Parts: sequence; structure tokens; C-alpha cells
Amino acid sequence: MQTLTFELPRDITLHVTDAEFAAIAAANRDLRLERTADGELIVNPPTGSESSRRNISITSQLWIWAEANEDLGVAFESSGGFKLPSGATRAADASWVSRERWDALTQEEKEGFAPLCPDFVAELRSKSDSLSTLQDKMRNFMSNGARLGWLIDPQNQRVEIYRRGQEVEILEQPKQLSGEDVLSGFTLSLRGIL
Repeated sequence: MQTLTFELPRDITLHVTDAEFAAIAAANRDLRLERTADGELIVNPPTGSESSRRNISITSQLWIWAEANEDLGVAFESSGGFKLPSGATRAADASWVSRERWDALTQEEKEGFAPLCPDFVAELRSKSDSLSTLQDKMRNFMSNGARLGWLIDPQNQRVEIYRRGQEVEILEQPKQLSGEDVLSGFTLSLRGIL
């Protein structure tokens, strides 16, 4: 297959079927691709080095906790996509699925885009991210079954906490975040992140 490069203007959207999305994602494993419930293809460019540094802190803290509590669930980094109940295929910067829900999947489902919404999702806003776009993404995760979500916004030095069935809580310059009853015992240090 010959690789072609093209630029898609921001005001043009490209819609693909679920099968087309799977084929495009398989052929472009180095790209961070997502698909909305109505079929819009989302191509996420690489983040800057500073966002990458912040994100690895979030992911590694979650992974260390998840490994120590492996009977509770499984952690994922930003390239792990999930097929949400709405039909969208989305990936969070960091996410976690309870052990019971993960173990209920077949091996084939685990190797593809797992057909479920993570219990927990975290998004880190980079300089190029639109805050409203990330807020929409967080609401989408919550409406698809996520129980807890964090939108970490270093530019405004705040965190938006999303909980299923509740209003968004905004914390100004927090030092740490609690995993509450979803990630029991997990605390994320925001040192160097905010």
C-alpha cells in the first residue's frame, strides 16, 4: 500500500463507517485516531513535549496504582481506544476499567477496540486543545457510562471533575486528586502537572 499525505482543512469533516474506521486505524497505527458516534473521523496530532511529560506523569501514577491493585481493574494509556455504547470510538489520555468488566470481554474484544466505556477517564489539555472540545469529550464519556472523569487544564491551573449524574466540580490549583470510590485508594499528585 502506498502512503499518501494530505491536509484536511478544519472546516471540512470526514465521515467514515465503523468498518472503514477500523481499516484506517489498522493501516495507521502511529496516528491517534478517534471516531464520533455520527462517524466523524478525528485525527489527533502529536502533543508537544511538555504535554507529553505531563501525561506520562498521570499515566504512570495510574499504572503504578493499578499494578498494585490488579484485582480491581486495568489501566490504559492514550493509544487505547474503546468502542462506546453510542457507537463512537474514543480514547482518553489515561483510563481504567474495573476487573469484572474487563474479564467479561472475550480475548478478541480485548485485542480490538474494547466494546465498553472506561469506568474512569482523564484528559490533559495541551496548548493546542480547545477547552470546549475536551469538555464535550468528557460529557460524551460520562453519557456512555464513565463513573469518574478528570479534565486537567494546566493553562488555567484547574481541574474539572466529572461524576455520573452530577454537576461538574471545578477545583482551582489543586495539589492532588482523589480516585474516590471508583479508584479506591488512588491519589494523583499534580506536582509538575498543573
